[in-house]
Amino acid sequence: MDITPFLDKKSKTPLYEQLYTFFKQEISHARITKGTRLPSKRRLSSLLDVSTATIERAYEQLTAEGYVKSKPKIGWFAAEVEPGFPTAPDPFQQSVQPGLHQKNAPAIDFHQGNVDPTLFPFNAWRKSIVKSLDRYSGSFHTSGDPQGEYELRHMIARFVRLSRGVNCEPGQIIIGAGTTVLLQILCLSLKPGTKIGFEEPGFHRSRRMFEANHMDVTPICSDAEGVLPDELYRQNPYLMYTTPSHQFPIGTIMTITRRQELLAWAAETNSFIIEDDYDGEFRYSGHPIPSLQGLDPNGRVIYLGTFSKSLLPSLRLSFMIVPPELMEPIKNSAQLMKQTVSVHSQLTLAYFIETGEWQKHINRMRSLYRKKHAILLETIRSELGNTVEILGKNSGLHILLRLLFPASEEEAIQAAADHGVTIYPVSPLYIEQTAFTSVLIGYGGLSEEDIRLGIQKLKTAWAPLISSY
Repeated sequence: MDITPFLDKKSKTPLYEQLYTFFKQEISHARITKGTRLPSKRRLSSLLDVSTATIERAYEQLTAEGYVKSKPKIGWFAAEVEPGFPTAPDPFQQSVQPGLHQKNAPAIDFHQGNVDPTLFPFNAWRKSIVKSLDRYSGSFHTSGDPQGEYELRHMIARFVRLSRGVNCEPGQIIIGAGTTVLLQILCLSLKPGTKIGFEEPGFHRSRRMFEANHMDVTPICSDAEGVLPDELYRQNPYLMYTTPSHQFPIGTIMTITRRQELLAWAAETNSFIIEDDYDGEFRYSGHPIPSLQGLDPNGRVIYLGTFSKSLLPSLRLSFMIVPPELMEPIKNSAQLMKQTVSVHSQLTLAYFIETGEWQKHINRMRSLYRKKHAILLETIRSELGNTVEILGKNSGLHILLRLLFPASEEEAIQAAADHGVTIYPVSPLYIEQTAFTSVLIGYGGLSEEDIRLGIQKLKTAWAPLISSY
């Protein structure tokens, strides 16, 4: 089969992007059928008069997304794409083209909860669905284990030990459809009015879940090292909720000294720590920070983890690792709630992890987010300069921009919206009043081009605010 793409060398779109798009469309629409051998790098380079590096970059992207299979020392071959199955968005295309979005609808959304779906391994996930159906065909007729399917709990226990230093047995794990569901299960095991320390500022949905269950939520202040131990001893809560690996929203990383002090407080006072490790997989400088749970010799840490950041938020699959002392009452609460995640989803994920696909996906996404993170920081420095301060820039999928010009949070957000950019307030994340104006910038779900364009639009939007002072 003669396959000769057309490349427009006058276009602003890079050649490897054009090549990637051509093959993706041809394979998606079955114009290039399964098993068809693609031209070699050398032959295509000669035909198109481009470098072999350009060809290789396009082929590698196609391989990563499952459109092409590479056979070492043989070549590249078209993979099977099911007719009608939605293809992943083009990672090189802007998320919104000028003039196509609805009036007043934001073109660029810096939401911290969004992730990049372009490299999601649909073929591997599809295979895991089919294989799990074959392997566990006798397990789909009930609502499942209230704690979660053993196969998935076993896989989770293994990977958190290797990746985050968490020590647990499968019997300590509870599966739930999101962190808030797991916190609801926890609250059902507590008496109304239980005092819960909550880092200030902190994740508003978790705080509201505690408040909805009539807990006594008490703000605990932090500094650059993390939660203040003196505040804990003074307030004496029974539980302390914290995000030590990437404080939400400020982004600081709790120091090892402060972690040890926090664990010492819990042991001395017979209290417990809720460690929400919501994006601990993504750290861009230095080595991964050990979990609090892994440092704890006394069983005082309740560990929360999620697959929303590492896979897709739509999976609605999170887990809670419970200390032995609390296991019985929390397990009873889980039985009351039954199971909130489908058995099929759990067993699919278990197979996905078992076969190594999850680790491969994490490695790809870590590399992708590292690049986006660098582009975000570089663009902020070049476009906004000394008008802002970047907080929490070493990990995670969001940063905080502290405004160094005296505009209000509302003014800064409205100006951005007027220029087609959505950014998010920080004030709702405080129980008490914030000391400075800042906004939340998430970047995981944006293309590299939209990250650059969004920050450039912020510069234009904020220029009148900056110059008026």
